[in-house]
Amino acid sequence: MDSLVRLGMVSEQPSEAQGTVVVDHVVGEQKDYFVERNGVRYAGTHLIIDLWGATNLDDPGHIDAVLREGAIASGATILHGHFHHFSPNGGVSGVLVLAESHVSIHTWPERDYAALDIFVCGDCDPYKAIPVLKRGFLPERVQLAEHKRGLIG
Repeated sequence: MDSLVRLGMVSEQPSEAQGTVVVDHVVGEQKDYFVERNGVRYAGTHLIIDLWGATNLDDPGHIDAVLREGAIASGATILHGHFHHFSPNGGVSGVLVLAESHVSIHTWPERDYAALDIFVCGDCDPYKAIPVLKRGFLPERVQLAEHKRGLIG
């Protein structure tokens, strides 16, 4: 565990946000973090996002800042972030761990391409992160797919 902490992969410091969660339903005495929208009950919304013709894909600090702004815009609580810069191409892979799930990114700056996913539960709205991603990476084209995770019916 200590070696992971030194690498920045695990934080021994509890986040001030831990324990702060949005409760959509109470079932008996137990909290239920699933959501219900339009008569459909599920764990959360998972967006798969491809950015084509994008910029600023080789700067881990910039990527971290954009993803954090997007997570906050969606209503999520950031617990931890980790970004790795590859060489020689300069791509970045990273993740923000959220109380409500995660945001991840993998970039190919040599192709002006980034693959992201945003998975959130509760009252979070991952679509609110899209304008932030567009401002931060200036893509020529965005491909988007949605998947409802933990679909009950």
